[in-house]
Amino acid sequence: MNASVKPTSMCQQEWELRVKLAHCYHLVDYFGWTETIFNHISARLEGDENHYLVNPFGLNYSEITPENLLKVDLDGHKVEPSEYDANPAGFALHSAVHGARHDIRCLIHTHTTPISAVVQKKNGFSYDSFYGAQLYGRVAYHAFEGITLFAEEKQRMIENLADKHILVLRNHGIAVGENSIEKAFFLLWTVQRAAEIQCQAGALGGEDYPLSEEVKQKCTDLTAMLIRDSGFAIKFFNAMVRKMQATTA
Repeated sequence: MNASVKPTSMCQQEWELRVKLAHCYHLVDYFGWTETIFNHISARLEGDENHYLVNPFGLNYSEITPENLLKVDLDGHKVEPSEYDANPAGFALHSAVHGARHDIRCLIHTHTTPISAVVQKKNGFSYDSFYGAQLYGRVAYHAFEGITLFAEEKQRMIENLADKHILVLRNHGIAVGENSIEKAFFLLWTVQRAAEIQCQAGALGGEDYPLSEEVKQKCTDLTAMLIRDSGFAIKFFNAMVRKMQATTA
């Protein structure tokens, strides 16, 4: 991404959010988790509960810049002029979550091959791996109703999500949400690793060694404490940005 310059009319807080969100799009591309021009990552604007930033539809994730991110309202309408439009398939999901869960400030939707394979299975995610155990008690499930285009599905998604941070869209993909871009990205990375390991373990055959409920709860509690209190997610995000920039320069 070429060096960007903050528009004089934009506040520093919004500009920093735009830069960070553009980095998040580039990281998802760097790790190979994109679905060509589809899928979406959104970030709610600080101090503005009704507006969020999202990608212009038709651009590759590598083409996202702080400047071309769209600012939209909870109905998916652009609140600032842009030559681009947003992907209508993202409005139902993102506007539903941002409208109902004010603790979620960043929402990432993907359907990588390992994740799509796991969410197609009736039992969904296993919590018996190192990464799976960190998701214990955090995963909600929503039945597939077709492409998420329609507002009528919003309430059902929110009811199924409840107070969780990972929404499995059965037979489709996932949405992960956290109170910052860094935490949402780390959560996505953890879910992706859990799915990769689950797929590999399943391909091996044989019986998995189960973890106890106590150990799984301990893992998810410790992970939540680490992410919440230590700044770990920020360190991880910044390190991944540096790695990406060093290898793509």
